[in-house]
Amino acid sequence: MNILDKEKKLEALEAELERLDDEEAIQDIKIRIEDYKRKAMRDLSAWDRVLLARHKERPTAREVIDNVFNDFLELHGDRLYADDASIVGGIGEIEHQVVTVIGEQKGKTTEENIATNFGMPHPEGYRKALRLMRQANKFNRPIVTLIDTPGAFPGVGAESRGQSNAIAENLKSMSRFGVPIIPIVIGEGGSGGALAIGVGNQVYMLENSIYSILSPEGYASILWKDSSLAEEAAEAMKLTSYDLKELGIIDGIIAEPVGGAHRDKRSVYKAIKSMLVQSLAYLSQQSPFELRTSRYSKYRNMGFFQRFNYEHLKGVTT
Repeated sequence: MNILDKEKKLEALEAELERLDDEEAIQDIKIRIEDYKRKAMRDLSAWDRVLLARHKERPTAREVIDNVFNDFLELHGDRLYADDASIVGGIGEIEHQVVTVIGEQKGKTTEENIATNFGMPHPEGYRKALRLMRQANKFNRPIVTLIDTPGAFPGVGAESRGQSNAIAENLKSMSRFGVPIIPIVIGEGGSGGALAIGVGNQVYMLENSIYSILSPEGYASILWKDSSLAEEAAEAMKLTSYDLKELGIIDGIIAEPVGGAHRDKRSVYKAIKSMLVQSLAYLSQQSPFELRTSRYSKYRNMGFFQRFNYEHLKGVTT
């Protein structure tokens, strides 16, 4: 039974609670709900977290922006081709500090998803993000990015307008900016589409978000020629927040309520804001040189290099 099946059972219990008017029965069902949460909703598999990261009610980038930042002013367009609705960005304030905020936006309805291209940016979206980040760097504003995409859009139009170049330009530029950069994976962090706004000094993930080179379905299709093995692929990919914290890819995990961020969005917004305030206070004490240097070291130190010993192959012919 996956987390969505467990959620349906929990919702049935909660619906039953709403119908009751007997105090004794209400207390009994409350105990059952808490017991079910404790036993069934806490021990999550990697695939459970994939499903929660994609949950249709999960907080979107725009919802996080509206509930964490004050006086948000949205800015549009890449000044070259168009305005991409899958990237939302602008200027906001958090605890009296002005920051630039950029997020990958998904929709909740079919119409919204079509409008935002299901959260898969085109090159003009990444160029809009870069324009806003350059502006932030010019005016010494910290940058906060909210990552939630299955990947950059792979269509013919996107490729013809320079998708890979747009992503590469973002990676290069973000590595050089002299202001604090704090990316947060709030849902799916897929491949170059996520990395294009993901180079930062401190990188965080919501507890049930995922961050990987591609989707589990794509991984299973390539490796095992069978996309139905996505659940097994999710376990092998080490894509959860706990896996990535252990591997040193991210700097911290932002806790979610039992059952996922959508079950108590207010607590999630509060946790994101608290983390950002602490991180901004720490990073704002560093000089531009220190910020660039620490960011460079962070990514250079990921993974390891192991020299292969060829000595035992001497004299061996093929």
